Amino acid sequence: MNFNAQSLQKVFFFLSSFLLTTFSAFADEEIVKSSASEGSNPYGLGSLWMQGDLVAKLTLLILLIMSIGSWYILISKLLEQNKIFSSAIQARNVFWSSPSLHQGVEALDQDGAFHYVSETAVNAKNDYVGELASMVPLNIWIEMAFNRSFENIQAKLSIGMAFLATVGSTAPFIGLFGTVWGIYHALTAIGIAGQASIDKVAGPVGEALIMTALGLAVAVPAVLGYNWLLRRNKSAMEKVHSFSVDLEKVLLGGSKPTL
Repeated sequence: MNFNAQSLQKVFFFLSSFLLTTFSAFADEEIVKSSASEGSNPYGLGSLWMQGDLVAKLTLLILLIMSIGSWYILISKLLEQNKIFSSAIQARNVFWSSPSLHQGVEALDQDGAFHYVSETAVNAKNDYVGELASMVPLNIWIEMAFNRSFENIQAKLSIGMAFLATVGSTAPFIGLFGTVWGIYHALTAIGIAGQASIDKVAGPVGEALIMTALGLAVAVPAVLGYNWLLRRNKSAMEKVHSFSVDLEKVLLGGSKPTL
């Protein structure tokens, strides 16, 4: 899990730098082409980047960073959840078929959630000695260990979800801000020119429309991804809880579940 997280972080930073560089190069190329050839579109994305002021460029960069961050979190969370689902299959096929609980714990993925839960519970059972055994019932002690491990796993699964929720709720308004800023430039151009000619307002209005579309394009995947990941987190935790119920029964002296 640590290796995958480090690898994804490196990919995220590389992809961010690459996309920012590519976007700037693409904008430069587009504005050069539009200047060199007659009849070309002077109101495209490249012209927006080259002719836009600092506020417009910052708005575009913020939306781009939000989009990259959303897709990075979406992919990393999917990989993390898939690992839990595959660990659930491994726990059922390998853990319960092991001769002892200790061997079953060692057979699980060392970085997986099921290994963490089972190791925590087994260690709690081994620590149940002395005065502790006379003060706290064994089942309560084991359940406390399970609850601590559940909270840690849930906290890890929830990392990045707040960012998706924030992007989903704020990206449309950032796009709307770009729209208002573009309309402001259109009105300014009309005031300076003294007449509402199409060549004076087409650029700023086009900028406004592009900002609106980009804001929605960033927000929609973030909202859909947030809801989807939230449901998958719930399913993953249900599998962990189901495994813990069987493990608790065994730790309390019961039999192993039938495979």
